Amino acid sequence: MIERTETEACQRFFDRLQEICTVRSIKLYRVKLDPPLRVPTLPCLDHEAMLHEGIPRHAAAYVEDSKSHDLHEVVVVPGRRLIEIDVVSTAEEHSLASRERLVAELKQRFPEYRLKLHGPSYLRGDRRVMKACRAQISLRDVLYSDDFERLGAALERLRTIGSLMEKESRVASWGVRTVTGPLLAGAGFLIYSLLGTLAPQLGEAWSRGLQYFVVTLLGAIFLYYGLKAVHLTEMANRVWKRAAEYGLIVSERKRLRAAAPAPQV
Repeated sequence: MIERTETEACQRFFDRLQEICTVRSIKLYRVKLDPPLRVPTLPCLDHEAMLHEGIPRHAAAYVEDSKSHDLHEVVVVPGRRLIEIDVVSTAEEHSLASRERLVAELKQRFPEYRLKLHGPSYLRGDRRVMKACRAQISLRDVLYSDDFERLGAALERLRTIGSLMEKESRVASWGVRTVTGPLLAGAGFLIYSLLGTLAPQLGEAWSRGLQYFVVTLLGAIFLYYGLKAVHLTEMANRVWKRAAEYGLIVSERKRLRAAAPAPQV
């Protein structure tokens, strides 16, 4: 019953959203629109790839501003009465004025929803991911270009880059794992031996304090490089998922074009 209610809420949201902008593509998470819109529709890969079930049902859409023709991503989470505008996924595809106008119109038409902007995260490397993607293909090309051969080649390049990024992160991760134990053990032994000989001059408390400090510092450095390797892996996965998402959109556009009735002469 809850699923049906949230699905109906998503359906009503898109019906009203099309009054102010044009929906170009839809991403769904555990929601099925009936009747479906005749636009590329695909699963929300970011959340379908997660292993836990604590994510509420939601739907997202790439939309085109009817006045400026800028692109935005709008996400609706009916269970939380929340609308999000994802700034990262449409980076460099819209202006600040266009975004502010969209925010004002959404607040006016959906007063029952909270509105939230989802901006770039430095820790997640959002800007770096989008720059890597835009260097090969833009979202506007994915949604509009009819040169499917060129799009396919660009997507293949992006997938290759994502795979190479993931392999580089594995090298860094395994390097850290391999050298951390032996280096930390060897450095700890030398430090304890060296500072142990200085204990009479420094005093027992100072000697042990320096030993603990140096070992802790080395551990923190190795932990930093380990976390950095994990961070690079996560960014590589997101580049690959973005390539997969773009590929699904292009495939859906081809399918919808093939299924469209031939124009009457």
